[in-house]
Amino acid sequence: MKNDAIRLILASGSQTRLKLLKQSGIECACYPASVDEDGLKSHWKAEGRNVREVALKLAEEKACLVASQRCAQMSSEEHCLIIGADQMLECEGAWFDKPLNLDAAGAQLRSLRGRTHVLHSAVVLLDRTEIVWRHLSHATLTMRMFSDRFIEKYLQQEAENCLQCVGAYRVEGPGGQLFEHVGGDYSTILGLPLLPLLGELRKRDVLEF
Repeated sequence: MKNDAIRLILASGSQTRLKLLKQSGIECACYPASVDEDGLKSHWKAEGRNVREVALKLAEEKACLVASQRCAQMSSEEHCLIIGADQMLECEGAWFDKPLNLDAAGAQLRSLRGRTHVLHSAVVLLDRTEIVWRHLSHATLTMRMFSDRFIEKYLQQEAENCLQCVGAYRVEGPGGQLFEHVGGDYSTILGLPLLPLLGELRKRDVLEF
């Protein structure tokens, strides 16, 4: 970090996103943003927004919520940048969310196997309470034709981890065995387009140029 006077906050409870930042040498606080994701998605879908717009809107909503909670506690002299991120999964026009239980996870995997889907990963930056930067990256993944028996064993192995990810998989874990082909930046697949974010932080004098 170049400028220690700028405080970074990740508006997410995702340990994967936090780990990506820390492995890149970025120290930041991490605060989960409790928003009604299902309600917001339904509302925006009814408005006719596409999956890309919804990914960005969710990232903004989470960042804005954490900004309203945290920046109000800071003095006017303190400089704070808030990172918001979200990810949407789309397969042939259908949207997929985090499964509610293991039965739902199995149903998702059976629906996605043998097909190609797209992960839309959004990241935004707020300067205190103003959105100053937005970015959206995409990754394309093709699942192989795995058996029902494989799904059962996979769900037993991953258990609750399946419920934390759209699509019910973690490519950084046993979920990597689900795929025939993966195209796209690894950090985008994990839910935080890292290189564009690092570039923006350099422009803002947070990191060394």
